[in-house]
Amino acid sequence: MIHNKQLRNTLLLVFAALIWGTAFVAQSVGSGYMGPYTFLAGRSWLACAFLLGLMAVRRGLQHKNGVRLPFWLHGKTLALGGALCGTALFAASAAQQMGIGTTSTAKAGFMTALYVVLVPVCGIFLGSRPGAKLWACVVASVAGLYLLCLAGRDSFSLTGGEWQLLVCAFLFTLQILLVNHFSPRLDGIQLSFVQFFTVSVLSTVFMFVFEQPTPAQFAGAAVSVLYCGVMSSGVAYTLQIVGQKQLDPTIASLAMCLESVFSALAGWLILGQTLTPPELAGCALMFGAIVVSQLPEKRR
Repeated sequence: MIHNKQLRNTLLLVFAALIWGTAFVAQSVGSGYMGPYTFLAGRSWLACAFLLGLMAVRRGLQHKNGVRLPFWLHGKTLALGGALCGTALFAASAAQQMGIGTTSTAKAGFMTALYVVLVPVCGIFLGSRPGAKLWACVVASVAGLYLLCLAGRDSFSLTGGEWQLLVCAFLFTLQILLVNHFSPRLDGIQLSFVQFFTVSVLSTVFMFVFEQPTPAQFAGAAVSVLYCGVMSSGVAYTLQIVGQKQLDPTIASLAMCLESVFSALAGWLILGQTLTPPELAGCALMFGAIVVSQLPEKRR
């Protein structure tokens, strides 16, 4: 039963990665119309509206079934966890949006997904001891990411945007570890809402301080903001919080780093980009790592 629940949670995270991967295309398009904080504010407020509606619908169903619970559960822990997760997510998302606007989506995907290595490494300092199988899956995933994004290129010199994406990977690592800490004790949808409310407030303040948003910008990027707000932010990050419950954070990071594979596939399907044999091999390696990570270990 426990293994089945872990498999279900992993599949939820893979679906979240699919949404995030296709959102790379929307983010790239949106960066041509507005600044990073404006884009982040628009998508985050949409996510808040979506999640608030979802909570209202769920509460109506609970009342219909005779269940009476307070609207906000574990208020103090929810406020603290949502604020911390939201602050980390704001910083990571802002750095990612800046980087996507200045480099290729393939390299952005690779740099962002470096959290697949950083999560288990940081976990060591928090008392976690990933087994040899998980470390092998991490190595296979990183090799797959390299084949997918960087094989055949002359150099890997970092530009300003790529440094921003490197910082983004560290910040997403922090966000994953924070979610892993708070999600078992809180309602997933409520934690996601408070997290995005925090992102919305911070990005709106930064938007008015550093950028000059106009209605024309939102009109031009409407589809991108809508997809990233409802699907990438509202749906996928809620799936992340629900999926990470009772799931090893290393397995969670392996599943979520598949967004790089899906971003490449989205580029092929939507933008007409093709995958070379090394890139296809990278996809296969990463999917293989996810499958192996879910195989039960032999008990001694």
